[in-house]
Amino acid sequence: MTETTPPVFLVETLPAGGHVVLDGEEGRHAVTVRRTRVGERLTLSDGNGGVADCVVDAVHPGRDARLELTVEARRDEPEPALHVTIVQALAKGDRGELAVELATEAGADAVLPWRAARSIARWDDGPRGAKALARWRGTARAAAKQARRGRVPDVGEPVSTRQLAALLADADGALVLESGAEHPLTEVPLPQQGKLYLVVGPEGGITADELAAFRAAGAVEVRLGSTVLRTSTAGAVALGALGALTARWR
Repeated sequence: MTETTPPVFLVETLPAGGHVVLDGEEGRHAVTVRRTRVGERLTLSDGNGGVADCVVDAVHPGRDARLELTVEARRDEPEPALHVTIVQALAKGDRGELAVELATEAGADAVLPWRAARSIARWDDGPRGAKALARWRGTARAAAKQARRGRVPDVGEPVSTRQLAALLADADGALVLESGAEHPLTEVPLPQQGKLYLVVGPEGGITADELAAFRAAGAVEVRLGSTVLRTSTAGAVALGALGALTARWR
C-alpha cells in the first residue's frame, strides 16, 4: 500500500512542540471531511514559513470536532531571496480565482489585484468587492495547502494603474507580460534578490496608456514564447520560467 502525503492544515500560531489541539474550521474539516484517524500524520502550517509535522493521538467528532496531536518535528521555510509578486488584472467569471490558484501552486510570493482599464470584472469598494477579494484570498489559502507550501501568498487590496506604477518604480525589477513585446523573458536581465513584480493584463490586453505608465516606472515588456496565453495561465507559466532563470528553484 502506498503511503499518502500528509495533508496540510493552517493554524494561527504554530506550536513549539509537545501536544496540541487542532479545532475550529480546520479541525472540523480534518474530522468530518477527511475522516482523519488515530495514528495518521498531518502537517500544520502558520502560513508564514513555520511548519510542524504531527501524528494524531485522538479524534473527537461531533459538534466541537477536533484532533489531539503530538508534534514530531518543526521547521521554518526561509523566505526566497527573490520575492515575486504576481500583479493580476481583474478577470471575468472564475478566471481570476483560477489565476490565483495556479500562481500559488507555481510559487508566487504575493498576488496583487489590478483594476486594469480593459478588465470586464469591476470590484467596487463595498460588500461585493470585499466578497470577491475574500474569494481570491480563500483560493490562495486552499492552493497553498494543496501545494504543501509553508507560506501562503499575501493577496493585497486591489490597486489602480497609478498606484501600481508607483510600486513598480520602487521595485528591484518589474516585468509586463505582453505578447507583442520585442524580447522574450529569457533574454532580459533578472534580479536575483529583492522584489520583482510580474504584471499580467486582462483578456482584452493592456492599453497603450497603461504600458506607457509602466515603462515610465522602469518596467520591461516581455513575451512568453510565440503563443498567446490566457490571463488565468500566463502568470503561472512565467513563474515556472523565473524558477529556472533565477535561483528560486535552487
